[in-house]
Amino acid sequence: MSSNLELHVVGGVATLLLNRPAKRNSFTFEMWQDFGDVLTELADQSDVRVLVVRGAGEHFCAGADISGLSGGIGGDYGKVNWRAEEALANFPGPTIAYIQGNCVGGGVSIATACDIRMCDMTAQFGITPAKLGIVYPSNALTRIVQLVGPSNTKHLMFTAELIDAMAASRIGLVDEVHDSASMGTRLDELVAQLLERSELTQVATKQMIAQIMAHGSVLESTQRAWEEQVNTSGELAQGLEAFAGRRAPIFPWRRSISASTLKS
Repeated sequence: MSSNLELHVVGGVATLLLNRPAKRNSFTFEMWQDFGDVLTELADQSDVRVLVVRGAGEHFCAGADISGLSGGIGGDYGKVNWRAEEALANFPGPTIAYIQGNCVGGGVSIATACDIRMCDMTAQFGITPAKLGIVYPSNALTRIVQLVGPSNTKHLMFTAELIDAMAASRIGLVDEVHDSASMGTRLDELVAQLLERSELTQVATKQMIAQIMAHGSVLESTQRAWEEQVNTSGELAQGLEAFAGRRAPIFPWRRSISASTLKS
């Protein structure tokens, strides 16, 4: 793996650090390749329940390193970029984008491929292909439209202007905004909460929402399969027992499905 990416796995939580702070964590071609490889491998590690993506230094990600775009977009670059972002979007468990400073271009693509986006007041967001004369990848564009709607997407894309954390929150681009001093504590609280909840519910919900976004509804076979898991895994029994005993549940279910099932 490139030295510009660092992976740390502790207690069921994987943290993927974009580690190119001198370039505001902008992505080279090799970083996109490694990003996709790492996420594909992580998706098959059933002990990893939560994924956090963050940037080293003062910024999240300034997008693609434009020196790598001189040969144009599409082709191998487009395929590698697409694969990397889809690997993040299709990661089976909850994913969190932890955003400080610049989140621009491909940085927004990475953030919107995560399930939850949290930022501090230093964050600035921009989608800037109109400054370069390029076309934004359609998979990333689709996710942005789904989050903020077509009108806000057009405004961001047409103008390429930067917006601050509060503006991003107002249009739905981020879920939580915190001051810098409390951001780390809030991340720890959120991760702990996710780890306490049912992994079956989280993985099933993520797959079902992906199908709704792709097809307009959940496939009947998917609904049946997850209902069977609920009835046979001991997950519901544990939840009911814990509720009756007024204690925290210890859910037994652990994923054994491949991340590829989320693409249905």
